[in-house]
Amino acid sequence: MLTQEENDLLARVDPGTPCGELLRRYWQPVVSAGELTSEHPKKRVRILGEDLVLYRDPDGGYGLIAEHCAHRGCSLYYGFLEDGGIRCAYHGWLYDRAGKCLEQPFEPAESMMKYAVRQPAYPVERLAGLLFAYLGPQPAPLLPRWDHLVRDGGRRRLEVHPIIDCNWLQCQENSIDPVHTHYLHAHTFWSRGLPGGEYHHRPIEKFEFEMTEWGIFKRRTFGGDQPEQEVGHLALFPNMLRHPASLHWRVPIDDTHTQIFQMLWRPSTDPATPPEEGDPPVDYITVKNEQGEFHMENFPSQDEMAWETQGQLADRTRERLGASDRGIAMWRQLLKEQIEAVHRGDDPIALVRDPAKNEIVWFETSSATRRDEYAEALRNG
Repeated sequence: MLTQEENDLLARVDPGTPCGELLRRYWQPVVSAGELTSEHPKKRVRILGEDLVLYRDPDGGYGLIAEHCAHRGCSLYYGFLEDGGIRCAYHGWLYDRAGKCLEQPFEPAESMMKYAVRQPAYPVERLAGLLFAYLGPQPAPLLPRWDHLVRDGGRRRLEVHPIIDCNWLQCQENSIDPVHTHYLHAHTFWSRGLPGGEYHHRPIEKFEFEMTEWGIFKRRTFGGDQPEQEVGHLALFPNMLRHPASLHWRVPIDDTHTQIFQMLWRPSTDPATPPEEGDPPVDYITVKNEQGEFHMENFPSQDEMAWETQGQLADRTRERLGASDRGIAMWRQLLKEQIEAVHRGDDPIALVRDPAKNEIVWFETSSATRRDEYAEALRNG
């Protein structure tokens, strides 16, 4: 159980909030890169409580700028792309990618006002078919080259989920919950006569949590007819899950909405498989039926039902945590500690600043000694 003040501290993400300032220290995926084309080079986006316009220049570069022009508040979404920047359609103020005002037509030639105007703007980088943005202070960390985004020897597929009406932390806490899979996934599939939950439809005899430099690693030991200690999963700080077969991002749009991206990774059975060319294919996932109810026929629908029905911002003053929730309590403590680190002016955990360590970010669970074990496990399902 948390107090209301603690709940707000850990969950709220608007500019100036403690957790919002923490999350701004990390690169966040914004859209699938393929959504911006020469025919449709602009897109409104909202992230961490900020309304922004994402755009693609004719030369292939990207910009991300506050939507409402500093002059009179007109939307820059309707602006004109030129000279690597964007010109407001209302009075023609021109901004570059860094938010610097380059021109103010109809102002006196000797006016110095344009030098005092700075539109909020943020860097954008493209990786593995996603556009990532960094909304924090400079110097920015490196965009992490997580293993599933850049490794060879397999195939990737990107899933983009519909926006869900709940706070990001409800989604992320699921990453450190080791037991929900039995009923939410396995039993739901079984009760509907659907395949897909067999792996999880076993008694869980033990679960372990380990703090690492990247977040919290969880591992279960299953009993029953097929006892097994699984390889395990990493809740990757601050808002990701690294599974042996996928990476998940729980991107806060604002306090009550979240965008889910998931990069699936499947190793090839042929060691001579050539590297992928171009961006991975994209699937847009459906989680609700025509009546607007969760259809519960796949993992995303089941998970997102559990998250969204807790309320737009879960009231953690009323919850009762049990022994199986130890990882969640650890996660909240870690979140508090990293909020305090940022308040002190320190870097939080799980940033990458050394280029030598960013060729591929292999996790402890996917180190050279266990990589073949992972690949074999995935090929065998």
